[in-house]
Amino acid sequence: MKIFNPVLLLSCLFTITISAQEISDNALGLRLGDSDGFGAEISYQRLLSRYHRLELNLGWRDSREFDAFKVSGLYEWVRHIDGNFNWYYGAGGGLGSASFEPVPGSGGNEPFTPDGGLFVFAAGNVGIEYNFDIPLLLSFDLRPELGIIGYNDFSDNFDFDIALGIRYQF
Repeated sequence: MKIFNPVLLLSCLFTITISAQEISDNALGLRLGDSDGFGAEISYQRLLSRYHRLELNLGWRDSREFDAFKVSGLYEWVRHIDGNFNWYYGAGGGLGSASFEPVPGSGGNEPFTPDGGLFVFAAGNVGIEYNFDIPLLLSFDLRPELGIIGYNDFSDNFDFDIALGIRYQF
């Protein structure tokens, strides 16, 4: 009877390991959020090992107030929850550039043009994803960002980005 307990435990662990969700080698799609007005980002994920992946994102914005782009890269650890659900966390950073349109002055004042230029930030990431039986991956993540350096009017405050990811797996 004493031998039966370790054998049962090992067989249960083996079954759980076999049923763990496999992560796709590549995923390409959109990350739809709103971090300082950047909105949608093109998102690419590349599997590095069984539970590790790299995520690269490119966001841009062309609006009346400013034109900008942002590139970010994150190293992520992926953990299985249950069924087709995974959760993940990671860290990384990125850089971007912004140029602003002149702001009209009040009264007889000259228009004010905010400073623009290059900025660098550090980022974290935590989220949950659902891997469909078809090559579709839906995710919901929270990405805190902290400005490190930037142009004169750059806000190095803590920024919290929430987004929905829709990616095709291949």
